[in-house]
Amino acid sequence: MTAIRIGTSGWSYPTGDGTWNGIFYPPPGRRPKGTGKFDDLRFYAEHFDTVEVNSTFYRIPTAATAASWAKRTPARFEFSLKLFQKFTHPEMFHRATGADPLDLGQKDVDDFRTAIDPLASAGKLGALLAQFPASFKNEPHTRGYLEWLLQQFREHDVAVELRHRSWSDQPDDTMKLLSEFGAAWTQIDEPKFRLSIRQNLLPNVSTFYYLRLHGRNAAQWWAHDKSEDRYNYLYSASELEPFAEALEEVTKREVRKAYLYANNHFSAKSVANAAILRHQLGQDLPGEYPDEMVERYPDLKGLVKILPATPSRKPS
Repeated sequence: MTAIRIGTSGWSYPTGDGTWNGIFYPPPGRRPKGTGKFDDLRFYAEHFDTVEVNSTFYRIPTAATAASWAKRTPARFEFSLKLFQKFTHPEMFHRATGADPLDLGQKDVDDFRTAIDPLASAGKLGALLAQFPASFKNEPHTRGYLEWLLQQFREHDVAVELRHRSWSDQPDDTMKLLSEFGAAWTQIDEPKFRLSIRQNLLPNVSTFYYLRLHGRNAAQWWAHDKSEDRYNYLYSASELEPFAEALEEVTKREVRKAYLYANNHFSAKSVANAAILRHQLGQDLPGEYPDEMVERYPDLKGLVKILPATPSRKPS
């Protein structure tokens, strides 16, 4: 049977108008006692069995950090990691670091592999996400680069997120290239514009499936004061149903495993939507949710357990 894992893109949003603190993460006075400093990753992992790590896009983690992630999560928990920006966004990498992105080579690949090895060794590495910008078009040199990148990380499950419509205008060629390396064509839900990619939510390989929900905040997609504003969108239960149906269709096609990550992270809206999707698919909803979360997102009422006013959970 297909193993379906549903989670969110990232777990730590401690600042900004869209913080998770006081919404999904309990206010300080209602956090479990006797466990020392509150650990948001441990708390998150009580509710979901996978997470997509976005921080690896901005910096390659140390092996010690990856080992800590593995240690702080249950045995069956999986991390999917976004590839470092040098691999997919060279201009952004140059602006952030001032370094030359054209010196990309084997050392960069080896550094990333070394960093994630503790997760792989612990059996907790899900997929690697190669998320390309909307400017990454289907052209001979980009196809050649994508082939090189997939070859470098061939020992791992790689999901490729393409945004420009030129890739879906030639779907057979795109699927052939990705399928040659066992890479999943990442299915995405986001505001659609003239040059946005078109997709049908179906898998292209039998090894795994990868679906990301970015929200549909078209008004703030390109014009926003803060980057978090782009993801300020809450899917209704009816809007989520097609994605639940898509995952059910994936199971009929005998895909080995499937990942769905909600990236509409503003004010933990992704958490609410991930929980509702789990319910729509008949999955359990483990963990306890602060009543602040349920009051903000009333569709969760009756679906999730409420964190007691006086924490009574034992240290993990």
